Amino acid sequence: MRFIDLFCGIGGFRLAFERAGAQCVFSSDWDKFSRQTYAANFGETPHGDIHSVAVADIPKFDILFGGFPCQPFSLAGVSKKNSLGRKHGFEDVKQGNLFFSIAEILDYHKPAAFVLENVKHLVRHDQGRTFKIIHDTLTDALGYQVYWKIINAQSVVPQHRQRIFLVGFKPGRAFEFPEFPAEGPKLASILDADVPDKYTLTDHLWNYLQNYAKKHQAAGNRFGFGLVTGNDIARTLSARYHKDGSEILISQGPRKNPRRLTSCEISLRDAPRGKPNLGAPHRWATAKLRQHKLRSSRRRTVAATLPSAVERLPNANCRRR
Repeated sequence: MRFIDLFCGIGGFRLAFERAGAQCVFSSDWDKFSRQTYAANFGETPHGDIHSVAVADIPKFDILFGGFPCQPFSLAGVSKKNSLGRKHGFEDVKQGNLFFSIAEILDYHKPAAFVLENVKHLVRHDQGRTFKIIHDTLTDALGYQVYWKIINAQSVVPQHRQRIFLVGFKPGRAFEFPEFPAEGPKLASILDADVPDKYTLTDHLWNYLQNYAKKHQAAGNRFGFGLVTGNDIARTLSARYHKDGSEILISQGPRKNPRRLTSCEISLRDAPRGKPNLGAPHRWATAKLRQHKLRSSRRRTVAATLPSAVERLPNANCRRR
């Protein structure tokens, strides 16, 4: 089974489906730091911007995977763009119309199946009109039978991470999304035992974050840090975590300030210790980067598709009608 990996990031889809025995024949991502990390993990550098690749030059394939950019559709992304007076959704000329690149490739190559992933807010963006355009394009215009579901990966990773998955087949097939465990791993499964002091917050920063949270709580909103222990599940990691790490803080007891997650903990969040995961190769890949590149690579790791959630799809109940 041959697949292509569009908007591949650092390779979450690829890792999951190579485990299932499939072969990647093409990958693409516009971000140079993602391509560097992808190359270190998989031994090949993805193509750049998908617009620079002629559709006819993409090798023949059976399945298309695409985690097309979520920022134009996510709650955080839309809020930020609105505050800056920028367009979002399909009107975001840089990232919002990349779905139509997927549609063009599907129309030309006509693969038997595809799997797309995005944020759960895609369903509600622009009062549902965005999702209707996507669904109608895939079904009415391209002739695929489409199934979709919002999956919270907390059953397989120690964080709340809700994403929508769209699975399409042509010709149509009966398909059921796989079941996920009722309870997943806790943070203790990925936390390092020996963490350098540089990850512990200074008194100044800790006091600032507490006052910041109190100010917003008084205003009736939910901005501020989240303090967790190894027995908890973290809130969703966002791409801005690389800036100050203030969203998710690890408690170190009453006599010591909390700390940020380490780069290795972020990359190992996809599976408990000892299980196959993206952590070990990513740790090797980022070790040689300069500090500003390390922060950028860490941001890409946070935003990556989670292999532990995706790898259940090849074993889903799927049969010809």
